[in-house]
Amino acid sequence: MSLENAVVIAQREKKTIYRDGDLAIKVFENDFSKADILNEALNQARIEETALKIPGIRAINMIDGKWAIYSDFIEGKTLDQLMKENPEKFDEYLELFVELHLIVHEQKASHLNNLKFKMSRKIDETELNATTRYELHTRLESTPKHKKVCHGDFNPTNIIITAEGVPYILDWSHASQGNAAADAAITYLLFKLKGEDDIAEKYLKLYCLKSDTAIQYVQKWLPIVAAAQSVKCKPEEREMLLRWADVVEYD
Repeated sequence: MSLENAVVIAQREKKTIYRDGDLAIKVFENDFSKADILNEALNQARIEETALKIPGIRAINMIDGKWAIYSDFIEGKTLDQLMKENPEKFDEYLELFVELHLIVHEQKASHLNNLKFKMSRKIDETELNATTRYELHTRLESTPKHKKVCHGDFNPTNIIITAEGVPYILDWSHASQGNAAADAAITYLLFKLKGEDDIAEKYLKLYCLKSDTAIQYVQKWLPIVAAAQSVKCKPEEREMLLRWADVVEYD
């Protein structure tokens, strides 16, 4: 397989995404963890077995010595694009966004990694002091044990809406099974990191209303998920995340 007829459609840190006909090809840099690449493909394959609409995995191969994941290309616009192009429809799009997140959390995929184990490992990898790490571990251990599908990076750029109005959810590299409130807390933080504070608050209120979840319950997860996010983040985000993670009793 080659990229002779492919065109670049997106670039991320240490990976480039191409389109080649009906294929989307994600090519990873040489120093990207092979284990993480294969885990991403495995996550996607496992999510294909749920009721969610996602791009199907076609192949995993190497191109010029670099690992690549081949998936179905989904024609359409991201929900993020639609929100920006049609600001008068923002509330409608946000409602769709929340409803899709709730549908994700209705799914089960028993072979996905355990979210609590993942969070515990990441807390140990942070720059936080021992006392803060202990408090975060204690809080994490006290949370209920759930087995809901959690996306781990649920944001409007990872949702494609086709011309027919069908939504597809992309990028399952961070997927796990666990507590839906943790996944909601991650999405809230992602909006905050982009400086979209108003959207973050609207999202959280709407999510909690539609899921009949107490806002305080999601807020309890914020220091935990902030600590986890700080392990592999952009340098400019680290200070904010560590500040969130250092708040043991979030108000």
